[in-house]
Amino acid sequence: MAESHGNAQGAAAHTEADGGHKAPFPPFQKDTFASQLVSLTIAFVALYLISSRLALPRVRKTIDDRQNTIEGDLAEAQKLRDQSDAALKAYEADLAAARTRAQAIGNETRERLNAAADTERKALEAQLSVKLADAEKAIASTRSAAMSNVRGIASDAATAIVQQLTGATPDKSLVDNAVEASMKG
Repeated sequence: MAESHGNAQGAAAHTEADGGHKAPFPPFQKDTFASQLVSLTIAFVALYLISSRLALPRVRKTIDDRQNTIEGDLAEAQKLRDQSDAALKAYEADLAAARTRAQAIGNETRERLNAAADTERKALEAQLSVKLADAEKAIASTRSAAMSNVRGIASDAATAIVQQLTGATPDKSLVDNAVEASMKG
């Protein structure tokens, strides 16, 4: 048989609480409720002070730094955009000025070349006028020489024709007068 090392009542005392009821969970005990509220208030105030004095300023500083960085980047971007717009306007103005200068140079060159061509044309016309006048003089002198020869040839031909037809030689003064009369019309 088994030996027992104590009474049977003592063994039961270790496994059961007095009166057979278990004690309630400590946060739900009515006698400790007020002290728990004070502890909770102290903990909340301490947590609030720690977060408002330490954590929230760091978060606010990080947010402010980030916002300042974004604003600085946007301001820099706007400044660079304004500079590029100004550079574009300056480029367009320089391009327009260069086009105007090129057109002016082209017009000036065209006018200069036209003036040179006109001067050369007038010089050539003057040379041609002189040559034409010389040629007309040569033609007039050749014509006069030819006309004087024509009278002589016409007189000789008329004399030869009359001599052939009549067999007699006509008087030279009569033939010259007849040629002169026919030439005048």
